[in-house]
Amino acid sequence: MYLIDKQKNRISKLKQKTFSELKFRERDHLQEWIANDPCSLGEELLIIQKEFNGFSDTNERLDLLALDKQGNLVIIENKLDDSGRDVTWQVIKYASYCSSLTKQDIINIYQEYLGTSAIAHDKISEFFDNKDISEILLNQGLNSQRLILVAANFRKEVTSSVLWLMNFKIRIQCFKVTPYSFEDQLFLNVEQILPTKDTEDFVISIATKAQEEISVQETLKNRHHIRLKFWEQFLNASNKVNNLFINNSPSKDTWIAKGIGMSGIGLNLVVTSSYCRAEVYINKGSSEDNKELFDYIYRMKDKIESDFGGELEWERMDDKITSRIKVQLDGVNYFEENDWKKITDFLVDVSVRMEKAFKEPIKKLNQDWKNK
Repeated sequence: MYLIDKQKNRISKLKQKTFSELKFRERDHLQEWIANDPCSLGEELLIIQKEFNGFSDTNERLDLLALDKQGNLVIIENKLDDSGRDVTWQVIKYASYCSSLTKQDIINIYQEYLGTSAIAHDKISEFFDNKDISEILLNQGLNSQRLILVAANFRKEVTSSVLWLMNFKIRIQCFKVTPYSFEDQLFLNVEQILPTKDTEDFVISIATKAQEEISVQETLKNRHHIRLKFWEQFLNASNKVNNLFINNSPSKDTWIAKGIGMSGIGLNLVVTSSYCRAEVYINKGSSEDNKELFDYIYRMKDKIESDFGGELEWERMDDKITSRIKVQLDGVNYFEENDWKKITDFLVDVSVRMEKAFKEPIKKLNQDWKNK
C-alpha cells in the first residue's frame, strides 16, 4: 500500500505492521473499531451485543452479534495476527446457538446492550427504515444466520473449510485486516477476501431463501389493507383543510411524504402501532451534507418554533446519515380505528404548522446552498 503525495506527484510505501508489534489487542482494539464502525465490513450492520455469552450450558462468548438489513443475525468473530485453526468451527457453534433466538430474545439482548440510554424497539425500527416493529422479521429460519471472520492472516485450513461451507449455502465471509504505518500515522486496510467482492452477490443469491411464511404474508397483506384505508381517510380529511397532500395517494407504507422546496428535504408523516409524528426529514445522501443542512436550519430554531407555535424535537443524529426535526404524539395505534380521528387531527394540524414554519427557512437554505 502506498501514500500518494499530490503536490510532489510521488508515492511513498506504507510499512506493513502486525497488531502484536503495535500492542493492539483483539478485544480492546479490533473489536471496538468494528463495533463503532460496522460499515468497515462493507455494509450497514446494527451491533446488538458484544462478548455475548447467553448460551445454555456453555461459557463461550462470541465477539460481536449484529443484525443486517434483511433481519439476519450476523456472528462476527475477530482474531488478530492469526486466524487460528479452529475459528471456523467456533463460529459454526455460535451460529447454531443463535439459530434458536426468537425475535423477543433479540430485542432483549439488544436492550441489555443499550442499557437505559435508548429503547431497543425504537432503534431496531429506525435501522429498518422506520418499519413498525411488529412487521420486522428477525432471525427467520435455521439457516439464516451469517458468519463473518476477521483476521490479519487466514490459515489454509480455515480458507479451505470456508470455501467448502459456501458450497452448502452457508453465508460466511472472511475479511483480512492489515495495519500500516507511515511516520507517526497508522492506517488500517479492511479487505474482503472470501467470497471475492465480484462474486459476492452471486454467492449470496444462491444462499438466500424465502423467510416469510404464508401466515406472515397474510398478516402483512392485512396490515397493508389497514394502512391504505387509514391514509385514504387521512387524505380526505387533510384535503378539506389544505392542499398540502393533494397530490399524494393512499399508501401501504407507514409514511407519506411531501417535498417542501428543496431536494433531499421532505415533510414526512409517520404512523406506527405506538405513535404518530410529523417530521422534516433531511437526506441528501451524504452525512456531511445532512449535518451541515441541519446546523443551518438549527440556527433559526427560535424563529421556526415561534412560527410553529410550540417546541420541536431537533435530532441531528450524529450516528446516522440522516437528520430530522419532529413533533410526535405517543400512545396512539393506527391499527385501532378508534384512534384514527385523534391521529388524523394531530397530523393535519402539525403538518400545516410545520410547512408554514419551515417554508421561508428552506427557501433561504435552498438559495444559499445553490450559491455555495
